[in-house]
Amino acid sequence: MSEEVDIMDYLTAAIQSGKYEPDDKLPSENELADRFKVPRITARKAYERLQELGYIYSKQGKGSFVQDRNLRIPLVLSGNISFSQKMLDLGYNYQSKNIFCEPISFNNKIYQSLRAPEDSMVYRVGRLRIVNGQSIALHISYVTACMFPEISTEGREITSMFQYYRSKGYHNFRSIQTILSVTYPSKSERDLLACSSLIPLLVLESGCMDGESGKMLECSKILYRGDCFSYEI
Repeated sequence: MSEEVDIMDYLTAAIQSGKYEPDDKLPSENELADRFKVPRITARKAYERLQELGYIYSKQGKGSFVQDRNLRIPLVLSGNISFSQKMLDLGYNYQSKNIFCEPISFNNKIYQSLRAPEDSMVYRVGRLRIVNGQSIALHISYVTACMFPEISTEGREITSMFQYYRSKGYHNFRSIQTILSVTYPSKSERDLLACSSLIPLLVLESGCMDGESGKMLECSKILYRGDCFSYEI
């Protein structure tokens, strides 16, 4: 394992220093094995791990190449502008795709955050955020049917919650109860975000309140691919 890590350290340092540019061909497994005096399988495992981490990609029969990791979207984790609007303002080729709207079982944490009675219905609305054809974030909003009676039918059409709230007469948004954490993706999250299990996710959990009435509009959980963003807090 230490020999594998030595190879990984050597290659990541070379990539980060600019010795290898995006799409440059990297040394073959045999060349690395000779350089580090290790079996070829060790070099292969090092390349496999670097591919899982998003540093490289491979072409069948041609070798390994440097992955372009220049997609570093500035992410502002505060403010009352929707994620969709931020991406459009920054000029990205952006798409928000609704992937589900479904009722949830009782969850004490979510119901308390929404200040919802135990007998009320709560729905979760999921949107996949896509930039330049790449899935970069999963945004899940929890809302109550008592606040939005048509959510069960309208929810599948929502791609921006802020736009939806405005259509219902709410315009003054205030973020509350923001919690940041880091995790690694589950299988379903890996499938949605098209990433490996080694790509960390930044998790932002927060609530959104109508600033005029004080009513809770939603609580949300956003999973950002850690390799796609630079963070502004």
